[in-house]
Amino acid sequence: MCGIVGYTGNHQAQPFLLDGLASLEYRGYDSAGIEVLSPDGSLHGVKCSGRVEILAQRCATANLVGTSGIAHTRWATHGAPSDRNAHPHTDCSGRIAIVHNGIIENFRQLRSQLIAAGHEFKSDTDSEVIAHLIEDSWNGPAKGNLLEAVRIAVSRCEGSWALAVLCADMPGQIVCARRRSPLVIATTANGCYVSSDITALAGKAKEVIQLDDGQLAILSPQGTCSVFDEDGNSVNSPTTMTVDWDASAATLGGYPDFMAKEIAEQPEAIRRLLQNRLGKHGIELDELTLTKEEMAAIDKVYVVACGTSYHVGLIARDFIENWAKVPVVVEQASELNYKESVLVTPNTLCVIITQSGETADTLTAARRMRGLGCKIFAITNVLGSTAARESDGTLYIQAGPEVCVCSTKAYTAQMVGAAFLALRLAQARGTMTREEVEKKFHELETVPNLIDQVLQRSWQDKEASRAFRRAHSSLFLGRGVNSTAAAEGALKLKEISYLHAEAYAAGEMKHGPIALLEPGFPVVAIVPQGHVHDKTISNIQECIARGATVIGVATDGDEDVATICSNVLWVPPVTDEFLVPLVVAVHLQMLARYVAIDRGYDVDKPRNLAKSVTVE
Repeated sequence: MCGIVGYTGNHQAQPFLLDGLASLEYRGYDSAGIEVLSPDGSLHGVKCSGRVEILAQRCATANLVGTSGIAHTRWATHGAPSDRNAHPHTDCSGRIAIVHNGIIENFRQLRSQLIAAGHEFKSDTDSEVIAHLIEDSWNGPAKGNLLEAVRIAVSRCEGSWALAVLCADMPGQIVCARRRSPLVIATTANGCYVSSDITALAGKAKEVIQLDDGQLAILSPQGTCSVFDEDGNSVNSPTTMTVDWDASAATLGGYPDFMAKEIAEQPEAIRRLLQNRLGKHGIELDELTLTKEEMAAIDKVYVVACGTSYHVGLIARDFIENWAKVPVVVEQASELNYKESVLVTPNTLCVIITQSGETADTLTAARRMRGLGCKIFAITNVLGSTAARESDGTLYIQAGPEVCVCSTKAYTAQMVGAAFLALRLAQARGTMTREEVEKKFHELETVPNLIDQVLQRSWQDKEASRAFRRAHSSLFLGRGVNSTAAAEGALKLKEISYLHAEAYAAGEMKHGPIALLEPGFPVVAIVPQGHVHDKTISNIQECIARGATVIGVATDGDEDVATICSNVLWVPPVTDEFLVPLVVAVHLQMLARYVAIDRGYDVDKPRNLAKSVTVE
């Protein structure tokens, strides 16, 4: 996943390009670069390995004057992070520059063909082949038509791309192309803007054009955008999308980092999602676009996701199986895509969960499930995303932009969305009465206030984080639905503190992992009140007997836990055991953040990770 931005208009391009990259840096921060068309008719650029702030420092003395430009922040796939592999990439003449998000799967074959034809490459990336392919077309069949040159070039490529192209011989023009990677365009009185994410366009326009798969566009400095299909035919009514949040949603707003801000935004995000969901007929889920009879006939559900969203899928399984009594299979998308046998029925529903709506593995899995005859329902955070457009129905979780690479507010909001689906299925199938559904919904309505209380207890997480100072590894334990909460807690710790952590169902400790324990080894045990509380206490005792330092996550007033644990992260009572992970998650997020800060790491931009994985 990479971030791309471009501008052509009547302002200097560099300020927006650098600001746009800074807002997209969560999409990649291995290297960054900028290319501007100067008034003398030549392309001038700066690129470097490292963060956007390093690029900005170099640009300060580079005198990049010009009103048209493109820029890029990279998350490396082909070629190590380095100055030479940073985008933008140029052709042999230095007259054509490109920025690219995605992956060119046949780049080795194309590169060999281009080298044989006399092209010289300056990087190890797959992306550079695009610049040379455009050069080939420009000098050949396109005959100096940049749109046609790009169209012919991408027709030779296999894979995915969001592409912005600048040509010194076409001043003021930027040509864009899209396939399987997002690209949005804003037209204004001051010119045209393009970005791989609407985050960079916040405050520029209230409505943006979203290129569909295979489409291309020409941006002009007059603020006009012409869209074309993959055959070069004009598209009269391109897809548009309303930007429903302002620029302040993607700024720190006084918080020390985006992770802290997004953790704090969880109660409001869930309150917003709960609005108008309970109607006179129960849970309102019109997005599903299935009749009551079709809903009642569903006899199997596949939930497909990756990473944190996969953990949401495991929680969704507990909701659906316990409330709607429908068997659920939860699959990691990357595994499902290569699984030989996928067993579906004529009434199987496939639910895909993806924060960005652009996760490549998840989209591939959804297409496979559709091919098997399944209806596809998406739970996502991004309006107009590929997941939304390719699904039969979409529940937008409305969490607002999530800038920190590790997911926090989207995770809890997705769980609430999964609860809606489970209740709607239970309603349709008659496994819960109207009164039971309403009761469960009102229990969901208490969650934001419970999270508010947990947020006031962050000092507990800060104190508990000291247990990890000398640690090289850690364990997270839970039973039942809280074994999934433990898995998400371990993932958060790994993502931002780089401290190894594993999660286990607590009862599995005796079957191997207990061998890891030694004096001072940190164990986080999730042990709220519930039907497996006493069993989990026994597992904690086993850890303490081996010298482990146990941090309990427990319900207020639980003296059994307070007596034996070194630290306790207290949570207020939750009426339904299945909703406990929603509240517990906040403590585990804050704990991971404090451990990472204590270890001196940037919690918003963990190494080797990008916000969304847009290539398989």
